[in-house]
Amino acid sequence: MTSLIAITDSEFETEVLKATQPVLVYFWASWCGPCRLMTPLISSTTQSYGSSLKVVKMEVDPNPDTVAKYKVEGVPALRLFKNGELIGTVEGIESKQKITSLLETHLSS
Repeated sequence: MTSLIAITDSEFETEVLKATQPVLVYFWASWCGPCRLMTPLISSTTQSYGSSLKVVKMEVDPNPDTVAKYKVEGVPALRLFKNGELIGTVEGIESKQKITSLLETHLSS
């Protein structure tokens, strides 16, 4: 079972930019109501894609450097990286279909 890994600014380069597989970064906050709705969805995405996709979560408040660098303006937010490059973004709460669509578009190429 693959679990959602929590990372910090200092781990971002190693865990995301240098990862060998695509990485979905889930930006969230403890005070964010919509994040509570998104978290189970992100967790199920982690299960669905297994080893073909790494999924990490980053709390926005303690990690301002990464949040600023990738222009996370609201939470929940998703950023999809492949080979160290940002290839997809989602802001706000989204349906499982939209997230699956984003992933399928980029993971199949």
